[in-house]
Formats: sequence, structure tokens, C-alpha cells
Amino acid sequence: MKYLDSIVIGGGLAGLRAAIALNQRNIKVGVISKVHPLRSHSIEAQGGINASLGNHIRGGHDDWKKHAFDTIKGSDYLADQKSAAKLTQSAVECIVEMEHWGCPFSRTEDGKIAQRPFGGAGFPRTCFASDKTGHVLLHTLFEQIVKFEHGSERQQMQSFDEWFVTSVVIDDGCCQGVIAMNVVTGELEEFKSDAVIFATGGVGRIYGRTTNALINSGRGMSMPFWAGVPLKDMEFIQFHPTTLYGTNVLMTEGCRGEGGFLLNNKGERFLAFYDDSKKAMEIAPRDIVSRNIQKEIHAGRGFEDAYVHLDLRHLGEKKIMERLPGIRVLGLNFAGVDPIYELVPIQPGQHYAMGGIDTNINAETRVIGLYAAGECACVSVHGANRLGGNSLLETLIYGKIAGESAADYITAGGPPKKDEGIMKDALKRDEDKINKFLRSSGKEKHSEIKMDLNNIMDDKVGIFREKKSLEKALEGVRELKDRFKNIKILNRERRLNQELINIMELEGNLDIAEVIVMGALAREESRGSQSRTDFPKRDDENWLKHTLAYYTPDGIKTEYTDVDVSMYEPKERKY
Repeated sequence: MKYLDSIVIGGGLAGLRAAIALNQRNIKVGVISKVHPLRSHSIEAQGGINASLGNHIRGGHDDWKKHAFDTIKGSDYLADQKSAAKLTQSAVECIVEMEHWGCPFSRTEDGKIAQRPFGGAGFPRTCFASDKTGHVLLHTLFEQIVKFEHGSERQQMQSFDEWFVTSVVIDDGCCQGVIAMNVVTGELEEFKSDAVIFATGGVGRIYGRTTNALINSGRGMSMPFWAGVPLKDMEFIQFHPTTLYGTNVLMTEGCRGEGGFLLNNKGERFLAFYDDSKKAMEIAPRDIVSRNIQKEIHAGRGFEDAYVHLDLRHLGEKKIMERLPGIRVLGLNFAGVDPIYELVPIQPGQHYAMGGIDTNINAETRVIGLYAAGECACVSVHGANRLGGNSLLETLIYGKIAGESAADYITAGGPPKKDEGIMKDALKRDEDKINKFLRSSGKEKHSEIKMDLNNIMDDKVGIFREKKSLEKALEGVRELKDRFKNIKILNRERRLNQELINIMELEGNLDIAEVIVMGALAREESRGSQSRTDFPKRDDENWLKHTLAYYTPDGIKTEYTDVDVSMYEPKERKY
């Protein structure tokens, strides 16, 4: 059994920032990650991170209140407004901190941090490092981790790379630690800890057409869910407007922020034809742009009834090579087109989950000593639709808050001391479950179930939704859950058994998918990313509320809670 004051699960931006906050308080912390931290999905974020610095030459006066209003309006008024305010009030300090730690942001001619426009923002407030913003932020934090782990006299940080968490241990409403598997050896180990922070990222691989890395399976959300922590607002899935046709590799919103155009098969900038995007055009919010791209395709004005074009040619080689060099490489390598000279085929693809593990403004869950931050959590700062540039900000702000909240809890005494038998019992349950998988003699291949799940979510729980297709999706997911009971495994070894990990992740996929579909079916309105063709209007009278989903032995149960509207009354969302 390993003993640590605190545990952070996940080595991306939220996890590393939480670990640093704990270490700064002299709390011994272990970071458990199923991949090396520099392979975390945070490294794929391209476009930028928002803060009201006011550095853009045409920006005018910007401040945190304007940033907060844009965030709340962009959320279609489902964001909890005090949470959004806390995010935006902390943004400038966060950027300055990252700059002082050595983050190489792109610069203006006079040396200030450069900012560019992003969708739904009233000011050009998105700070960036060409089109590799997540990459440089993650490397900057990792340097701090290395310093704390190897260069500090305290040596209060440990990293457990390529460990796969199998369950969170909770007793009498208090978190006691986690059980994790060493991926290399296949052995399970107890990690006893006073506090645990989940920072495990998103659920994108529940869908087939997604920008998310293979590691974004949603398993991290499923473990607290199975242990009794509700999931909030899971029906709100964001589709990024511009992903490469055929591969769904992300083409950053920075392409449009720098002045890129979207064109239909007639060469028209079609966003001008829609009331909700004709003013902001390509920098309208993501939910609006995604819907209008899909409408063009459905109307026959796309290419091959599948995609439209992103046009960057007018930006010129100099600007593309300076501001969007990674996008050029992606276009060449994954679509065979050079954006300097050619049009880029794009289509909307699943990108982000606004919902997640239910937390309060201090990143606390309903279980004492259990916290969550980043995409796996729902505080809710994004509501029904996230603005580009706010996700990287959330990882850093709420990662820090989670670490500080956990540190406060630990220094105040932590959980009641329990017999180690609780951890050993949890270890035995997980050991029995893994052995059952390894001895399984069923007929169902996990890859086939996963593919069928992807198809259901892509076809029936996408940008546009309606009752009949959602009912079929729910029926289909539940059939897949029955098929999962008859799972088959070919590799019965414990060492480096990726098939075993895939099966355990699929188990979580299926329950999370059921929550998404149930929430989408029950919510009879269109709000943000939830676009119901049978309920096309937003309904504040009946649906200005959060969805909470609970795991029970009798199936998933849902209830609703009020949205915090203490700052701004919901209004019509115009751009």
C-alpha cells in the first residue's frame, strides 16, 4: 500500500496545476496518469486561452466583467454565474503566472502578449502561442513538476506514469484513496490518501467523429459516478465547427480568429445567410457555426454532402507561417492540402463535454475529500456551450482551486482515520473484477461494441436531435450494455494488456453514453449545444436548470437543480 497526503488523477493541465498548488502548501502529492503527462490531451489544444488583458490594438477597454458576461451569454445562460465570474476574475493573474514561469506566448510588436478574436467574445482576448497554446502551457507546467519532484529540497511530489486507476474508495461519505493498476506489470495497488482530485479529461471517444485523443474515454467520470457522485449536464456536448474531413483532426478556432472564411460549394460565405451568425460571421460561437455548417450540408450546398471549405489563402504565407504553422502541417499531412494555396475540407466534430462530475465553486464534490477539475468536472462555467479559449483557462484556474481546497482540507485534519481493511476490500473487489474479465469466455468483441456505440452517438446524438432518434439511441446503448456482459478477451496476460484497459474503459463509456442520451431526451428545449428539432426554442420557464444523473443499482436516476442567475437575467442570445 502506498501512502500519500494527496492524489491527483490525470497529468494534463488541470492535474498538474492542482499538484503544483498542493506542493506549494507542502502537501505530499502523487500524480497518477495512464500516459506520460506530456502525452495528455491538453497538449492538443491549439488556439488560445482567454484573459481580459486588453493588449489587442483594436480591442478597446476590456475587463473581467465583460469576459464574464460573454461567458454567461455564450453558455446560453446555463452557466452558474458566480463560477463564471470567479473564472474571469482570476484570468489575468493566471496568464501572468504562466508568463513568469516561462510560457512562450506570441507577442505584439511592442512585446506584450498577443491576443486574437475568438467566437462569442466582445473583445480580442484570446492569448496564444501561434497554434500550439496547449502544447506550451503543458510543457511550462511540466517544468514546474520536474522542479518540485527532482530539484526541490522537499521532494514532495511523486509521478506514477502509466498507471490506470480502477476505482475510488469511499467510506461513510469520505474519500479514502484509490485503487490503481500498474499498466506495465498488471498488478493492482492501494493508494491511501487524505484527498483525491480527478482531472481525467473528457469523453470524446464515446463518439466516432471526434477531435479527442484515444485516451479521452470518459472512464475518469465513470468512477466517481459509480461511487455515488452525480454527473451534471452531460447532454451538452460541443461540436467544433472546423475539423478535417475524414480524420476529424482539429483545425483551431484561431484559423477563423485570424480571419479565415467558411465557404459552401458555391464559394459563398454562407454564415451571412443565417440570422444568428450574419453579424459575427466566422467568429460566432461554436454551437451556432456548427449548426449552420450542418444546415448548409443538409441543404445540398456542401461537398459530397459531407463538408464545406475553410479558406485561409487570403491570409498569406507570412501570416500563416507565423500564426498558424501547425495548421499548415496538419493540412498537408492529414488532408493533402496546403492551406497557403488550397481550400481545406472541414466538417463539425465532437470536441468537448460541458458536463461532468458535479462540483461546487471550490471544486468540491458531494464526497468529502474528493475534488474534480478540468473537462471531467462541471462547476458549471460553460453551461450549454463553451466559448473557445475558456477551456484552457478553466483547467488552470480550477486546477489551482482544487489543489488549494484539498490542501485546506488536509491541513485541517483530513478524513477520519480508518482501518486499512477498507482499502484491502476495495483492492479485492477490483482484483476479482479484473480476473473475471481475464477468464471471460463470451463472444462479444470490445472493438465491435465500441464501434457500434460510436455509430449510435454520431448518428442519433449529434448536432441535431429529436425524440425518435434519441429513443432509438437509448435503446441501442442499453442493448450494448447487455452485450457487454458477454464480453470476450483474447489477451489473458496481466502485463501491458491494452485490451483489458480498453474493456474497462468501454464499461465506463456505456454508462456515460446512457447518461448523455437520457439527459438529451428529457431536456425538451434547444439551448446551446442541445439542438432539438422537435423543440426548437429555448425554454427558460421550464428548463433553466441543471441535470443531475445518479448511478443506482436499479439504473440511472435524474433530478434537477437551479441555475445561478445572480448577475445577469437570461436574455435573447444575439451576435
